[in-house]
Amino acid sequence: MNTMPARADLQRAEHERDLFRALLELAQEPEVERFLEATLAALVERTGADSGFLEIAESHEHQDRRFSIARGYSPEQVEDVRKTVSEGIVAETLLVGKIVQTTSAVDDPRFMSRESVRAAQIEAVCCAPVRGERCRGFVYLQAASGGARFPQEDLAVIEAFSQFLGPIADRVLLEHRVRESEDHTRQPRELLRCDSVLGRSRALANTLRDLAAAAPIDIHVLLTGESGTGKSLVARVLHESGPRSGQPFVELNCAAIPPDLLENELFGHEAGAFTGASRASAGKVGAAERGTLFLDEIAELPPSSQAKLLQLLQSRTYYRLGSTTPSQADVRIVAATNADLTQAVESGGFRQDLLYRLQVLPIRLPSLAERREDLPELVDAFLSAASRKHALPALPISPSGLAAIEIAEWPGNVRQLESVVTAGLVRAASVTAREVSREHLFPDGQEGRADERAPSFQEATRSFQSQLLARTLRDCAWNVTEAARRLDLSRSHAYNLIDAFGLTRGD
Repeated sequence: MNTMPARADLQRAEHERDLFRALLELAQEPEVERFLEATLAALVERTGADSGFLEIAESHEHQDRRFSIARGYSPEQVEDVRKTVSEGIVAETLLVGKIVQTTSAVDDPRFMSRESVRAAQIEAVCCAPVRGERCRGFVYLQAASGGARFPQEDLAVIEAFSQFLGPIADRVLLEHRVRESEDHTRQPRELLRCDSVLGRSRALANTLRDLAAAAPIDIHVLLTGESGTGKSLVARVLHESGPRSGQPFVELNCAAIPPDLLENELFGHEAGAFTGASRASAGKVGAAERGTLFLDEIAELPPSSQAKLLQLLQSRTYYRLGSTTPSQADVRIVAATNADLTQAVESGGFRQDLLYRLQVLPIRLPSLAERREDLPELVDAFLSAASRKHALPALPISPSGLAAIEIAEWPGNVRQLESVVTAGLVRAASVTAREVSREHLFPDGQEGRADERAPSFQEATRSFQSQLLARTLRDCAWNVTEAARRLDLSRSHAYNLIDAFGLTRGD
């Protein structure tokens, strides 16, 4: 009885198992490029190839990306390799969908006429396709000049390698996408009580890292950023995440109190200090004892109150109106402004020494334009909150509605977005709609356009996109599929943009 074929099959199965395990071990490498580099190195070493090139391409959410690595080529040759492997032998491999090899490409009738083959004088070559669920690519191996054909056992290794690599590369690419899109705020969130702060963007993560550094240290903090970015919310996070958590959090908007009343509101008064002062008042400073005093719109603080606040920061003492005896204060000051305090100092509107005391650790809050990837999460949260608060149906955002929000300008930042989303839900519920669409959010068609100022870069870009899409649709007689093809868009995305821009056949 001849057992040789069975033994050979067993050895081949064991070899393929070992190769598969080796690839799985290499797949533990977190970086795609390093995974490819280690994988190609292992294959080149196993087959004795002189050089090699490995590439996988991924199409995901309308984005095409290529990851490639070369081995055995000088840095100067890498770009040439990219060009030469893009045609000829590789093209044949991807066309037929199976391994292609030749002893000498320059003498092979299939490839000898290819310019890339003649230019590089390519001889013994083996190329195999890499196929997975999403990725497509190839592995290209070249023997030394004058080398022999790759032996049969090496071809078997290369073929098994390419078959195993496809699904493993799919997994590596998936993990890569997860890491790229994972919550950048996860680590600082573990150090803060910030469930009310929504978003996972890198811009927000930078702010949360600064907050995590400042919260446990009893120092004064200056919050800066555009109006509507959530400085009041962040101030409360600072308080609740720090050593004064559980103690009073007192807030005062310096712009909401008339200047002649602000000092009394802030520092309090003694009984009889002025007409009508029948009882003493501790003021906001006294109310915040052992806790945090949040001074919003600090740039609006009048000069006399600035001097008293400076004394409080320097000596932890202050004078109530009508008192000649200083009061002790144990408070942490968190101030906020959307103004440029440095410019205010230069113009004489703000004390420089007070600015130095306040900005021990300045923390800037990003605008909504800097964290647009947070828009979907914010919109969903605002819809849920408005539904609960106003006893309205829990309606989702439509694709056209979200697209309109994503292309809109938000000069009022998160505060403006919340108002628009709430109003959109009210309008949608009033007509018993099943979802909140563009017409509910922007009934006048002016997404975020607040005035007749010169258009911003985003507005100009949006206008160009709208005109380009309208012109292409007109040229295609409103064949959306053809227009999407010409603009390199998916058909569904083209429809979403049509809804978002409010385009009709008459445009």
